[in-house]
Amino acid sequence: MKYSIKRQFSGAFCLLMIGTILLCWFINNIFLSRFYLINKQDALMNAYLFMNTASNEETISTEAFDIEFQKICGKDNISFILLDAETKTLKTSTNDYEILSRQLLNNLFEKEVPPYTEKLEMGENYTIQIALDSRTKTEYVEMWGVLDNGNLFLFRSPLESIKDSVKMANRFLAYVGIGAALMSALMGVWISGKITKPIMEITKISEKMINLDFDAKYSGNSKTEIALLGQNINKLSCTLEETISELKSANNELQRDIKKKTEIDEMRKEFLSNVSHELKTPIALIQGYAEGLKEGINDDAESREFYCDVIMDEAAKMNNMVKKLLTLNQLEFGNDTVTMERFDIVSLIHNYIQSSEILTKQKEIAVRMDEYEPIYVWADEFKTEEVFMNYFSNAINYAMNEKVIDVKLHKYENKVRISVFNTGNPIPEESLAHLWEKFYKVDKARTREYGGSGIGLSIVKAIMESMNQKYGVTNYENGVEFWYELELA
Repeated sequence: MKYSIKRQFSGAFCLLMIGTILLCWFINNIFLSRFYLINKQDALMNAYLFMNTASNEETISTEAFDIEFQKICGKDNISFILLDAETKTLKTSTNDYEILSRQLLNNLFEKEVPPYTEKLEMGENYTIQIALDSRTKTEYVEMWGVLDNGNLFLFRSPLESIKDSVKMANRFLAYVGIGAALMSALMGVWISGKITKPIMEITKISEKMINLDFDAKYSGNSKTEIALLGQNINKLSCTLEETISELKSANNELQRDIKKKTEIDEMRKEFLSNVSHELKTPIALIQGYAEGLKEGINDDAESREFYCDVIMDEAAKMNNMVKKLLTLNQLEFGNDTVTMERFDIVSLIHNYIQSSEILTKQKEIAVRMDEYEPIYVWADEFKTEEVFMNYFSNAINYAMNEKVIDVKLHKYENKVRISVFNTGNPIPEESLAHLWEKFYKVDKARTREYGGSGIGLSIVKAIMESMNQKYGVTNYENGVEFWYELELA
């Protein structure tokens, strides 16, 4: 992503770290030397106070004083010399005490003052200054003056150690800064990744929701604001799925209502005409065989049993046809509500094929269907199964030659096409346009042989039109394929 939060967060983290390091480096260069100089002044003042106190208490000549004073001077890199009133050396910390003695006397009597001298602080009995040693060209911070007992003293510490310390500190800070910048970059990437990962998860879920896929759910279990957002997204997903289901159901009802008003009268007339025609033959058969039984045309038990079988068979066919007519009537007159649901069409088809396995084995029919991943659709699940049942039943009854039924599912755009193919004779071209009409039969003898009523495909038509989806039939040289389409969820 061009404007990724992860990049921005990592960049800001690195820039903040680099800026902090540069600021520290700048402060070091500007203020560290001054800070060291103030510390040196404090160290010289402490040495002066310690020596002055010892001289007042007359413990300056003791070994304990020498040990403690050497510690003070060693810790702060201080050289010193102590002279009496007659300029005789009493104590010193260096072998070149004559140089220190001469420097002290020059300061006292302002003889041979160094070319560079900066006064830092002046007290009643002491002076602190920065001086350049003309012999070694080395800068020192010096403190000189007179103790309370009249002795003369000079303390000094080289400033080169301060400058070296500043350079070393800056060099060390540079090394640490580079390492810290690299570490902060890696840490920033890691931390930003931890923060943006749940955001990206929520983004992917929202993209699926745009395409009406509500299966994805946020799985984070933290207590952060992002986790709270993810939980609300989950609730929103469930609410949207329920609402869309209700809207689709309501939309289907509305579309059906628009057509229903203009079609009711015509459907009623057609229905009565077809029913009377289809029931005429079985009623005539039942009446004829019943009269034969009553008149005792054949008195033997075998003939009576045959007459009864015919009457029962025709009555069963009439009962089956009436049930289908009632189903079709409810569909066409809009008395049956279409409930749009989201379900897996692959699972529905697979379960129905398994339930029909006994029948296909009895008729020695091979059923073929590839393995498919779950395919979710929006439709009325019960009515969709009825459509497939009619197609599959027809395929079983008309399967010939190789006796193969091939079930396929094909996705394209936002649809899935379900097709049922059976080997056998193609349907005559002149019959294709009439297949979906009630009571139409291509092969009346074959239809009557298995008890067909010619209503099954009319039920398919009514169901598919109630869901506003396409359906059809395709002829092949070796068989026939019936198909219907559903909206992908």
